[in-house]
Amino acid sequence: MFEKIEELEMRYRDLGDRVNDPDIIANQTQWQKLMKEYSNITPVVEKYREYKDAKQAVADAIEMLGESLDDDFKQMVKEELNENKAKIEELKQEIKILLLPKDPNDEKNVIMEIRAGVGGDEAALFAAELFRMYARYAENKRWKTEMISSNENGIGGYKEITFMISGQGAYSRLKYESGGHRVQRVPATESGGRIHTSAVTVAVLPEAEEVDVNLNMNDVRIDVFRASGNGGQCVNTTDSAVRITHVPSGLVVSCQDEKSQLKNKEKGLKVLLARLYEMEQAKHDSEISAERKSQVGTGDRSDKIRTYNFPDGRVTDHRIKLSVYRIDAVLNGELDLFVDPLITNEQADKMQGQDEE
Repeated sequence: MFEKIEELEMRYRDLGDRVNDPDIIANQTQWQKLMKEYSNITPVVEKYREYKDAKQAVADAIEMLGESLDDDFKQMVKEELNENKAKIEELKQEIKILLLPKDPNDEKNVIMEIRAGVGGDEAALFAAELFRMYARYAENKRWKTEMISSNENGIGGYKEITFMISGQGAYSRLKYESGGHRVQRVPATESGGRIHTSAVTVAVLPEAEEVDVNLNMNDVRIDVFRASGNGGQCVNTTDSAVRITHVPSGLVVSCQDEKSQLKNKEKGLKVLLARLYEMEQAKHDSEISAERKSQVGTGDRSDKIRTYNFPDGRVTDHRIKLSVYRIDAVLNGELDLFVDPLITNEQADKMQGQDEE
């Protein structure tokens, strides 16, 4: 492991010189690529240097204990020795985690799509609650939430809603939300007081950049139409809504949230790029494609990654069999109650896989 890190440290020093080279800085595409690699290996190198410092401190302490010391000073050296030995073990584990294979999309912004599944209006209402949950989570992380498109059901719910969350590491934490979300409660529209089960699906797509997808605008057809639904005084007065069709793939994206046709086009192209990027990933990695299909599913009651049970005040994540009896807190954006354990679980699985290899 440490031989690999020595190589990384050499690469780190080389990259440090190259990203400050005026000729490379002049080529922004190359500079950004090198800066990304530099940023990715910086945490590993910094942690490894901490590890080497702790190892040196242990060696120094052992050498000092071989000398003639008074009792108080010897006791202090022994304490520092034990502290640094414990620190070395902690740093080893941290380095192992840092060396785990990284998802190349982790630092990207995300485009999220929420769709009501089984349950009619109740599913649409819950889709709106999930949107608010993610918006509050983003606010807690100081990320930005931006609406792209929505289809309301007339009573405050969403048949479907698409939005972007921008912020460092957004995908690394929100990617675990992909899949079926099931809600169990007595609907406000239910007079008999019976508990209903409804389902909503969430898809989380990493925002794609132009360097990720080779999009030929000659393959794109853009149509404009008049927006409908809530949107202020300009709705139904101008052709500001945009429908973008990628002819080769058949993908269609609509955006009407903004009053500006140009802004709607810009947002729609972001969604199209994200979907094309996802398709490219699926072509190159069938396992990832199969995993995503199993996560998102069809929106049926039986296809679930998480259940929100209102009568019990419980939220259960079925992937890690974790139940939290703080449903109000979760829906108010305290998603780290699940995200942190999910990350830990994934890291443990990856480390186990490395050990088996």
